Amino acid sequence: MIGKLGQVMVYVNDQDAARRFWTEKLGFEVIAEEDNGQGFRWIEVAPSKAAETSIVLHNKAFIAQMEPDMNLGTPSLMFVTDRLEQLHGDLADKNVKVGDIVPMPTGRVFNFADDEDNYFAVMEKL
Repeated sequence: MIGKLGQVMVYVNDQDAARRFWTEKLGFEVIAEEDNGQGFRWIEVAPSKAAETSIVLHNKAFIAQMEPDMNLGTPSLMFVTDRLEQLHGDLADKNVKVGDIVPMPTGRVFNFADDEDNYFAVMEKL
């Protein structure tokens, strides 16, 4: 039986730039980094080492070459915070593209984009 979501694969054009985005702008930590020396490299990031779910940054071109039929689109991820307005302001101050804070039936949300214009969302934890 499946007990939890462990990792989410995000396929990017520039892994080093993506690592900088997630660590420097979002405050995530690098959990692991692997490179087989033959082009297969991945960088695992998460909000903390104790997080149950992490993001694995893969080289989009390399994965497309290995698995031509694989869907390399950006997953729709919803993060959760108890400091929505502070996070929104912090990201805007770091020149991250952020959307407006919008009220929803489940709480307020906003979206943000990484440096490759992949969009993600953040929901306020009530």
